[in-house]
Amino acid sequence: MAAYNPRTVEEVFRDFKGRRAGMVKALTADVEEFFQQCDPEKENLCLYGFPNEHWEVNLPAEEVPPELPEPALGINFARDGMQEKDWLTLVAVHSDAWLLSVAFYFGARFGFDKADRKRLFNLINDLPTIFEVITGTPKKNHKERIAASNHSSTKSKSNSKVRELEHEKYLKNDEEDDDEEEEEEEDEDEHGETLCGACGGNYASNEFWICCDICEKWFHGKCVKITPARAEHIKQYKCPACSNKRARP
Repeated sequence: MAAYNPRTVEEVFRDFKGRRAGMVKALTADVEEFFQQCDPEKENLCLYGFPNEHWEVNLPAEEVPPELPEPALGINFARDGMQEKDWLTLVAVHSDAWLLSVAFYFGARFGFDKADRKRLFNLINDLPTIFEVITGTPKKNHKERIAASNHSSTKSKSNSKVRELEHEKYLKNDEEDDDEEEEEEEDEDEHGETLCGACGGNYASNEFWICCDICEKWFHGKCVKITPARAEHIKQYKCPACSNKRARP
């Protein structure tokens, strides 16, 4: 078959529709013939769709690289290894991928810009995929798309409300953080004169301290070998001195 090189968005889309129609025909109206041609005893076979709405099961092109992207290779080998419906669905998925690769191959070859690529994709996307045709998956109609759009709009408004609430929460948390900082400053002033019962060092807020529940003296955690993680499991802390007092007879 002579090489055909569509050069405009409309020509590429016509090429896409023709190839798609041929492959849909192979997987629906001509499915028995297609099934028989995909003999697992043969070599790697591919399903081709052509712009004139015909299809063909054949070996891949010998030239490397080929003129066009090649379809999935070896579709015949899986024919008898799975349910016929599942096999046809698998071929449909690969066929959809091949059609897109061919269409955008033409787009890249002939320099389609962003607007052309978007227009081409939108034209293609208005058609149901081969997978949707084979499986009977309904394509969303116009009303469903409008409903989805309205839902998205409602969701957007809802998200705006959430952002407002989050902003209010942030302001509130910010105020609480300020209050906590003031309390920490007061707490630091209050403990500024506190000395460690072990080393005699001054209190510092950036260090872990622990208070003895018996003598109520404060200690650097490192001085009494108590970590914050270990302190969480201590119900009543006794400093070394108080522990020694209780240990005496």
